Amino acid sequence: MNIGQAAQKSGVSAKMIRYYEQIGLISPPSRTDSNYRVYGPDEVHVLRFIKRARTLGFSVEETAALLGLWQDRSRASAEVRDIASGHIQALEAKIDELQGMVKTLRHLVHCCAGDNRPDCPILDDLAGTPAGSQTKGH
Repeated sequence: MNIGQAAQKSGVSAKMIRYYEQIGLISPPSRTDSNYRVYGPDEVHVLRFIKRARTLGFSVEETAALLGLWQDRSRASAEVRDIASGHIQALEAKIDELQGMVKTLRHLVHCCAGDNRPDCPILDDLAGTPAGSQTKGH
């Protein structure tokens, strides 16, 4: 199948397939005499693996490591678990950071009158100025 068909079957865009090939995440496929890429079921399976890993938020580097472990039948599952555990910790840290952002924004929205006056604690906070002190020209 061609790259468009592989993209459709895997859910990975043709552009991303080319990118993954360029960075070495996937092996270059065989080519026809007219230099078109040719993909088979095995390549589509690898692309689906990559898509799922990326959907779960694994970085390209983590995905490459997981892909290598998946393809290595003599792997130790502890290595896979370590990568996944590290990713969970990173996701939890990101969740904490996002929750802090939501809390701050909720507070700022609560403090904003939302009326026709120019005073705005949201803009004051973004500008790093104390609430109510306007700087000219900004």
